[in-house]
Amino acid sequence: MIQPLADLRVVGGEASLIGGMELVRNLRPNLVVVDKGFGIHAIMDWVRRMRNSGTFALVWGTSVSETEALRLVQAGAQGVVRKGAVLLSLLTAIRTVAAGDTWMEESLVRDSDRSIRGHGSNLTGRELQVLELVEQGMRNKDIAHLLGIQAGTVKIHLKHIFEKTGIHGRYGLALSGLKEKGLLSLPTM
Repeated sequence: MIQPLADLRVVGGEASLIGGMELVRNLRPNLVVVDKGFGIHAIMDWVRRMRNSGTFALVWGTSVSETEALRLVQAGAQGVVRKGAVLLSLLTAIRTVAAGDTWMEESLVRDSDRSIRGHGSNLTGRELQVLELVEQGMRNKDIAHLLGIQAGTVKIHLKHIFEKTGIHGRYGLALSGLKEKGLLSLPTM
């Protein structure tokens, strides 16, 4: 499906992550599309290893949850798209990631249209710190340790952040934050 397109060229294919690593090292493609079928943890590890290769990774999977999508982006994937996406959406994802931007299928980001920073003046300094660490993918106990507070206090801060922003769930917060910082592109269809 990609071969006839003038702006895209397939330079190789591999059936294993190890082979994919070799392919990237040898051919140095601008973009690699990785099948989530290899397993979420294996893909995250692979993406982390490939981060400094100069090749952008687009993860493609049959079923991808909002949580998995965020974890993949935090691991270094430039994009996440479902295999069931319409062709135009898939091609947009490929082109966006190949250009060096981050892209995620809109259906993976439920609360992305809500603003966090618009509520920033309502958030306390500590809530903003917690928000920033959530956006980085940190867990409550790690945030607590870093800030010198109890994990229960982090939960209370998150509860207040959810109430003030109207965003539900830490993944929604993180994805909305990435979008607002211009680190995540969503389709405009």
